Amino acid sequence: MSEKTSMKDSLRTGVSFGLTSAVITTLGLMVGLNSGTGSRLVVLGGIITIAIADAFSDALGIHVSEESENVHTTRQIWGATIATFMAKLIFALTFVVPVLLLPLLTAIIVSLVWGLSILTVLSYFMAKAQGERPWKIVGEHVMIAVVVIAITHWVGDWVATLGA
Repeated sequence: MSEKTSMKDSLRTGVSFGLTSAVITTLGLMVGLNSGTGSRLVVLGGIITIAIADAFSDALGIHVSEESENVHTTRQIWGATIATFMAKLIFALTFVVPVLLLPLLTAIIVSLVWGLSILTVLSYFMAKAQGERPWKIVGEHVMIAVVVIAITHWVGDWVATLGA
């Protein structure tokens, strides 16, 4: 495997991980905070916080994971690290737009459609690249996201009852 191919693989790893994490964690956070508080300001603060803190956390996680494999060059490791950070930060921040422009419930729905669309497209192209049946991979990834979103909604509802 050439250095160029490995670097491309490292970047692909970082972007795919960052996008997936941005979608699942941000949607879970948004849905949970919305059902727990119903506050646009809380949801907005949560998105921005997760975009920054989780982008750094995920980037460090990928960095340590790639280092621990002991097969990547320093350049490849940093490529995956930076790609993870940028993908997570940028895509998590895209969820700010509907929250700023739309009523909160509408923004949550638009964000769910946007996030699940990103995950579907990413999963489709990943499955095609691996020679797998896209519907199986897409279904698996979307199902996991939906489970996370449902659980965070229920947790938000439960937390809201604690303050009542």
